[in-house]
Amino acid sequence: MRTRVGIVGAGPAGLMLSHLLHLQGIDSVIIEIRSRDYVEKRVRAGVLEHGAVDLINDVGLGRRMQREGMPHHGIYLRFEGETHRIDFEQLTGRGILVYGQQEVVKDLIAARLDAGGQILFEAADVELEDITGAAPAIRFRHNGEQQRLQCDLIAGCDGFHGISRPSIPAELLRVHEHTFPFGWLGILAEAAPSSDELIYASHDRGFALHSMRSPGIVRNYLQCAPDEDIGEWPDDRIWEELQTRMQTHEGFRLNEGRILEKGVTPMRGFVAEPMQYGKLYLAGDSAHIVPPTGAKGMNLALKDVKILADAMCTFYTDGSDEKLQDYTRRCVLGVWRAQHFSWWMTSMLHRFDQHDDYQRRLQLSQLRYVTTSEAAARSLAENYVGMLWDL
Repeated sequence: MRTRVGIVGAGPAGLMLSHLLHLQGIDSVIIEIRSRDYVEKRVRAGVLEHGAVDLINDVGLGRRMQREGMPHHGIYLRFEGETHRIDFEQLTGRGILVYGQQEVVKDLIAARLDAGGQILFEAADVELEDITGAAPAIRFRHNGEQQRLQCDLIAGCDGFHGISRPSIPAELLRVHEHTFPFGWLGILAEAAPSSDELIYASHDRGFALHSMRSPGIVRNYLQCAPDEDIGEWPDDRIWEELQTRMQTHEGFRLNEGRILEKGVTPMRGFVAEPMQYGKLYLAGDSAHIVPPTGAKGMNLALKDVKILADAMCTFYTDGSDEKLQDYTRRCVLGVWRAQHFSWWMTSMLHRFDQHDDYQRRLQLSQLRYVTTSEAAARSLAENYVGMLWDL
């Protein structure tokens, strides 16, 4: 097999890159180890920054997103039983759109297949070959047969646990990592949203988040131990704890419903530099992970491939690899801004030590400042709606 760009991973990054290249007449093939059904049902992020929304609209894939996505013009911060709104539109003139990552993936897969694009699902034993040489390739097994996809360039969009980043010699990678001493217990539930916008709650018992995926599906989270046994959390206990952490002086109650999914996600920040080696270019979670508090994961992935597609198109149209050589530098500006904002939001809202009253008082002071100072609120708002796209 032969193509110009070989892409490992059919998540938002790999699919969007393939689509962007297609629009410029550059062929690609996507190799994915999971099934199409698994990829399309994998529930992940749900917040799109204004720049990500613009990108999806600009490439002709925004029709269903605009019809089914839920525009939000701010968020609520809740602490000490009181609710405070950060008004994004007033502070920045921008907003966000709640539209699940799995829905973005469905739209991209349909667009690629309708255009005759190749996505090889359920590939096994994927390996990268000769990534610093003249004939880079991806080896894999598909439908029981060994395959070799020869390409000019390779995009590693296969996530944190994929094979792309480990293909770069360890001595050449600078890895920056921070592990938080807690995780998120997340649920997907069949219930109407209890709010018109996301609620971030900082409670003495720990953090909680109320978000939504559709008018009938909510996504809620509780701070928990990173190794929490999900078996110790029956549905009734989850709802009771959510109600406690979301409570207000006015008696707010979350809408409850049948829990469809639940699981525990550890919290960490991770950046690997450089994001390229030879003919291999990393994008999305294969290069960086952010704690989800700042809602940056999918947005970062889409920003990466927008930069990468531009560099690859210049390479093929002008014969210049200058933008490809500059890929890491252009990406990490946004990566580290997202890392800092996500770390800041996480640190402000979560309990690190239930017995550390000093730290708790600092957090409450910061929350009061953010919700009473226009300058502080604007800083949160402009980071949340998306400084990434201006860097």
